[in-house]
Amino acid sequence: MSINVNDISKLKDLDKFRSAPKLSKEQSKLLLYELTNIINNSDWLTIGVMAPSLIKGIKAIRRIEKKFEYNKMKCCTTPSSDGPIFLKANQKTGEIHARIEYGLGEGILISCQNYDNSLTSKTIGPFPLDFFD
Repeated sequence: MSINVNDISKLKDLDKFRSAPKLSKEQSKLLLYELTNIINNSDWLTIGVMAPSLIKGIKAIRRIEKKFEYNKMKCCTTPSSDGPIFLKANQKTGEIHARIEYGLGEGILISCQNYDNSLTSKTIGPFPLDFFD
């Protein structure tokens, strides 16, 4: 089954992608509106970033912090070498952990978390690294 990027109009459409698709301004606007409603109804976020470098991954997280006026998280674990990176950021703990990870796509995955355990969290994305500009 071929995935047509032009058919993306809802967050669930991103579920089909391993790597973030290139989105039009209109698609980004629709998805951001839907995502913002979900984020505003959650208690905190966990963010996964698949990026070609640590610098690009951290920049993606900083854009999210700026967009939603979150406190700046601290990078607690960084790899000792360069390469493709996976970052896991937890807004609740304020920590970012990074590791080298080969074979991943590229993009941002967001999980909206709740203190109420009866509410399930779902991972949404992947969003392009510059989605939150």
